[in-house]
Amino acid sequence: MRRVRAAAQVLLGTAMAGAGVGHLTVQREAFQAQVPPWVPLDADFVVLASGVVEIGFGAALLATWKQPHRALVGAALAAFYVAIFPGNVAQYTEHRDAFGLDTDAKRFARLFFQPVLVAWALEATDARRVWRARRG
Repeated sequence: MRRVRAAAQVLLGTAMAGAGVGHLTVQREAFQAQVPPWVPLDADFVVLASGVVEIGFGAALLATWKQPHRALVGAALAAFYVAIFPGNVAQYTEHRDAFGLDTDAKRFARLFFQPVLVAWALEATDARRVWRARRG
């Protein structure tokens, strides 16, 4: 199980770093479609800042292997996924096309992927076990 978690952590770290680079470059406009209009910040700033944060999470996942720091990275990433979920909801409710999500059905289906990412971050870093052990 340790190797599976390590592989999942490396895969997630690589994906986060890649997504962050996408925020800063070729996918910048597409990510702007996910910034809800009620966010009181410039959409481009939000995309650039979240891209930097995602690169940071990617690097942290790829570099942090000792507990409890590894679990802390996973828990922080899970919280980040929860924090950005309103952007996915806004994309669905406001019928915004991005990333090939050009129908309400596709945008709605994507909403169910966010909990998978939260679970992935927690399981790959063994955050739930570490949290339970610290509380016990």
